[in-house]
Amino acid sequence: MAITQCDRVLTFMKDNGSITSWEAFQELGVTRLSARIFELKKMGYRFSKRRMESINRYNEPIHYDRYTLEEVKNEETDNNNVSIPDLNTGV
Repeated sequence: MAITQCDRVLTFMKDNGSITSWEAFQELGVTRLSARIFELKKMGYRFSKRRMESINRYNEPIHYDRYTLEEVKNEETDNNNVSIPDLNTGV
């Protein structure tokens, strides 16, 4: 089974605690993080979203979201019996 973008996002969040759209693009090649978060929510995962502020290279204020995985879906109640592979080991 191929590793999906949702798999990559989940693994990144489990390893790093949270993710932004910029991190998703740079580290994972995921260009639509909010769409992947939406899909993961439909699968039963829960997230919190924190609005962040920063300054861009033009000294202008910018805003972006940081997503944190709040609750891992219970594998025992998952009807699909799909486990998320570890990208480091492939298992």
